[in-house]
Amino acid sequence: MKAADLVNEIHTLNPYKQYGKVTRVVGLTIESKGPRTSVGELCFIYPEGGSKPVLAEVVGFKDKYVQLMPLRHTVDISPGSLVEGAGKPLQVKSGTGLIGKVIDGTGQPLDGSKLPDGLVPVPTEAEPPNPLLRPRINEPLSLGIKAVDGLLTMGKGQRIGIFAGSGVGKSTILSMLTRHSEADVNVIALIGERGREVKDFIERDLGEEGMKKSVVVVATSDQPALMRIKGAMTATAVAEYFRDQGKNVNLMMDSVTRFAMAQREIGLAIGEPPTTKGYTPSVFAMLPKLLERSGTSENGTITAFYTVLVDGDDLNEPIADAVRGILDGHFVLDRKLADKGHYPAINVLRSISRVMEDLVDKDHREAAENLRHYLSTYTESEDLINIGAYKKGSSKEIDQAVNMQPKINQFLQQDTTEMQPLADTKNELTAQFGKGE
Repeated sequence: MKAADLVNEIHTLNPYKQYGKVTRVVGLTIESKGPRTSVGELCFIYPEGGSKPVLAEVVGFKDKYVQLMPLRHTVDISPGSLVEGAGKPLQVKSGTGLIGKVIDGTGQPLDGSKLPDGLVPVPTEAEPPNPLLRPRINEPLSLGIKAVDGLLTMGKGQRIGIFAGSGVGKSTILSMLTRHSEADVNVIALIGERGREVKDFIERDLGEEGMKKSVVVVATSDQPALMRIKGAMTATAVAEYFRDQGKNVNLMMDSVTRFAMAQREIGLAIGEPPTTKGYTPSVFAMLPKLLERSGTSENGTITAFYTVLVDGDDLNEPIADAVRGILDGHFVLDRKLADKGHYPAINVLRSISRVMEDLVDKDHREAAENLRHYLSTYTESEDLINIGAYKKGSSKEIDQAVNMQPKINQFLQQDTTEMQPLADTKNELTAQFGKGE
């Protein structure tokens, strides 16, 4: 740090510390009288038993009382416990030394080790890039999945939602994306996951090779709601750091729904009115603030994949609907396809990539449209075909769709260990579906 920067930092330091005292704990919130602070700042709560201080964040005010939300479990906190204002919001440290590490929502190694030297502090909450300074997405990104590269072509810096019910294969899709990724760095956020799944994902899905260029941020379902929110914010901040270094980053977050549920918990706890399905207004204010931070910038790109859990496979539930309106496209994973053993279970007719038109040439576009047309025609008539009510020769279009169905299934299905470059996928697509019959 330069001498001028040190002088400026010294001038910003407050020589006084602000203190307050806990008055009561109500549900998830801790109320204290003092200290003088503002929303978003950190505080340390010192239990009277002398145990380790609890880190908390100011989430609101009620009359003359400060409302705090803990980042750790509130053990040993009692009326009169001392509250010290930190005078700043949460910052985490990022840098190349973080690659290969598994950290929690506050940026600390999950295995209890120390952070390596050479990391720089970054704020967990930051403004999205200026929309006028964002470069357009014009470079295709090979994901190695034929159904995606062929029919839902993505670009570097695109943000995609993966919509799925439970047990339909979103973790499988994420593992394929991680293994076959062309990105310089993967930042993977496991938000609200089962504790068992964390090690499974790291050792089985990522593997040793995947971890060599990945940072994993973990906030499990048993942790306080604020920690789950900070997990998503921390992962985004780490990805932003690498993007600012000129790198192409893949950010994968599983799941945005649990982030929204955590914010709902906090909103209800501090007295916000519940709206659709109990979600508070702050949930729908927080979603664009989080999701708009990824994407392109003047320096690099963050290609983001956000999984969204849809209750009862209802794509119109509030969080799915809000996320779909913000992102640059979505993949819908279909339970019917998964039940048939069709993997990846992407329903290409209900999925979309909003930037594909700008990324592919005419031949690729026409072949993709032809495949979609055959698949749509077959899907509309599938019930009649299955029960034998359709007679061959009644419709030329349906006959073509029936004849093409084996080729379509062969193209759309892929083993999880199989990877195919974008150029090969395009050649296969145009060779089989490039000319309408």
